[in-house]
Amino acid sequence: MSVVVTGASGGVGRAVARRFGARGEKVALLARGEKGLEAAAEEIRRAGGTALPLPVDVADFHAVDAAAAKAESELGPIDTWVNVAFSSVFAPFEEITPEEFRRVTEVSYLGYVYGTHAALARMKPRNRGTIVQVGSALAYRGIPLQTAYCGAKHAIQGFNEALRCELLHAKSGVRTTMVQLPAVNTPQFTWLRSRLRRHAQPVPPIYQPEVAAGAIVYAADHPRRREYWVGASTAGTLLANAVAPGILDRYLARTGIDSQQTAQPHDPHAPGNLWEPEDDAQGHDFGAHGEFDDRSKSRSVQVWASQNHTVLGVAGAVAALGLGVLARRAR
Repeated sequence: MSVVVTGASGGVGRAVARRFGARGEKVALLARGEKGLEAAAEEIRRAGGTALPLPVDVADFHAVDAAAAKAESELGPIDTWVNVAFSSVFAPFEEITPEEFRRVTEVSYLGYVYGTHAALARMKPRNRGTIVQVGSALAYRGIPLQTAYCGAKHAIQGFNEALRCELLHAKSGVRTTMVQLPAVNTPQFTWLRSRLRRHAQPVPPIYQPEVAAGAIVYAADHPRRREYWVGASTAGTLLANAVAPGILDRYLARTGIDSQQTAQPHDPHAPGNLWEPEDDAQGHDFGAHGEFDDRSKSRSVQVWASQNHTVLGVAGAVAALGLGVLARRAR
């Protein structure tokens, strides 16, 4: 199978590419940072897969389309395309410049649009293929200090739903699905641009990128489900937002600022990776994991539950039937 993963040089994208490689797949790796791409490609080759690193900025449609063409010419027809790449700025909205906001949107939203466009142009004529959009609980629930990122994730959500309807209408064999992630221990909290005076952190509970990668690869194999939720925190947040969004607004207003920062000081003038890849700028590979290994979970029962709705439904029906029988006998 031939797979394309954007944002494959680090974090969740790196873990996803590595997992496909361990299955012996042919994986095209798209990202800006060449240090991370080279290291990711080597990991895939050691695991038994085939790797094609392709340095590209996903905010450039023509570059993305050219990378897709090269992937097909060297690895064969693209079966699966996984959109992961993003960038952002941690800051209150008024401290993010219009140029920065545009750049985040071009990478984190339009990068998904461009990747999807390049994939569909090749998949639709063959009437097969899968596109996985990697989202976040923040695709439904905005939080403070992340207006640019939340805006992009909300946009991806709407875009993907509209596209899915079009593919269903056309009775296309191409599938698209979305995976909503929780807080994940990735290098983003080291390399994103941040105007905060304290070091950024994911809001606990935190999960390791391998948990996310497992769910994403599963979604690629089972794309008929429109959406998967990863982590109990994602499920809880989305359900609470559906029932009581106003209460959640006030809760996040009270807790959302401090919960996204450690006590460690941060230089608010550090450039981050918004315009240039941080691995190349610092001359080393960041890998998939961030700085929070000691606080991160390596498994999630909720992921299994998300993937086994039928089993849970049957178990619930059997349990209800058993309780009904017991109730009748007790009369």
